[in-house]
Amino acid sequence: MHPDLVLLSFLLWMVVVSGQPRPNGQILQSYRHVRSKREMPPTKGSSRKIGSPILKRSPDITKAWGTKTEHLLRIDEHDFTMRPGFGGPAVPVGVDVQVESLDAISEVDMDFTMTLYLRHYWKDERLSFRSNNNHSMTFDSRLVKKIWVPDMFFVHSKKSFTHDTTTDNVMLRVYPDGKVLYSLRVTVTAMCSMDLSRFPLDTQTCSLEIESYAYTDDDLMLYWKEGNRSLNTDERISLSQFLIQEFHTTTRLAFYSSTGWYNRLYINFTLRRHIFFFLLQTYFPATLMVMLSWVSFWIDRRAVPARVPLGITTVLTMSTIITGVNASMPRVSYIKAVDIYLWVSFVFVFLSVIEYAAVNYLSTLQERKERKLRDELLCTCGMTHPGMMSASYSEVDANTTGNYSMPEVNGIKRERMLVQLAMESDQVTGHVGSSAYANIWIDTHAIDKYSRVVFPGSYILFNIIYWSIYS
Repeated sequence: MHPDLVLLSFLLWMVVVSGQPRPNGQILQSYRHVRSKREMPPTKGSSRKIGSPILKRSPDITKAWGTKTEHLLRIDEHDFTMRPGFGGPAVPVGVDVQVESLDAISEVDMDFTMTLYLRHYWKDERLSFRSNNNHSMTFDSRLVKKIWVPDMFFVHSKKSFTHDTTTDNVMLRVYPDGKVLYSLRVTVTAMCSMDLSRFPLDTQTCSLEIESYAYTDDDLMLYWKEGNRSLNTDERISLSQFLIQEFHTTTRLAFYSSTGWYNRLYINFTLRRHIFFFLLQTYFPATLMVMLSWVSFWIDRRAVPARVPLGITTVLTMSTIITGVNASMPRVSYIKAVDIYLWVSFVFVFLSVIEYAAVNYLSTLQERKERKLRDELLCTCGMTHPGMMSASYSEVDANTTGNYSMPEVNGIKRERMLVQLAMESDQVTGHVGSSAYANIWIDTHAIDKYSRVVFPGSYILFNIIYWSIYS
């Protein structure tokens, strides 16, 4: 049986035996008195062994369970809709930034996306509290709504948000002297004005601007907490198309005609574009198309089905390359470096087609002149010596206009057609035989020959000038 029940039964029996009834309160009081004595710790003279006494430190009320934050920070005693030191000098707010990632840079939209940790430092004496060990207190986003915090925003931002997985990524740390650290994790997409006149051999400088929305420089002094060291970046940040050259910070004043002057902080970063991707996708194909168009200069001008499709194919391919490049670029009103290269290459390809048209046209004119001259010579000889004339002439295909070579004249090797008309005199007259020669000099291949040198030489010269200017 439980000892407490035994003791209670004994007390009840004593009451019955004495014949003097006692009130219930007295009985319970006696029971509690007996139980308290039984539960008292053993004294020094007791035979029970005790351990060394534990030294208790005075409790810190900032860590005490059950203390409300509102009571500790005296939030209800102050009006936090006003800034610290309202009516006095501007409250200094230091800022530092930890760049976590630079996610995307778009030439079409002319913007960039950045994820960063934005931290604010200021002092609000209304939040000071007593602490025996000078420890700070850390809170989440629920307390932020009850106190004053700087109203920062990103100038020229298109969209931004504070991360909320798994909870709002907001931290508030308050020190006993009233100093406050306010940190939040933000992703922002901001505008970046790009100059694409040297694209894709360009270098871009973008900036993320931070400013107070409501408080002018008379009420809030915004500054970088440790100068240029206030901006820290992750070493693993990398971009597919750009090389990040440097990050640096600046501070300026921004003026609005209706509200006044504001402190503005700048996060500046310089990006240099990688050229290798565009060499493979744009420059090399365009150069190969130009070189392919030169093949027609070595094809016989009579092979029309070979030269015409070759020229048309190269022209259409160049048009496709130009269209593909412009489809991924903004519609700017100035000429880009890649446009100069592609359009000059297109002109070279187009001129190769025009060159064959000129060769074909001039060859046709030359054939007509040769045919007319031959007919006139034959007709004249036949009328002078009817019946006694044997016309023998060396003639090649009219389209080839001769394959006989003459010595070089003025450094140019020409081709000619030799038309020989041999007129034999009457055997009665006793003439031994006289012959008349008509030599016709024609430059049927001159345009193709010059094009084989002029076109490659001009294109190489253009490349030297182009890459020396833009590289």
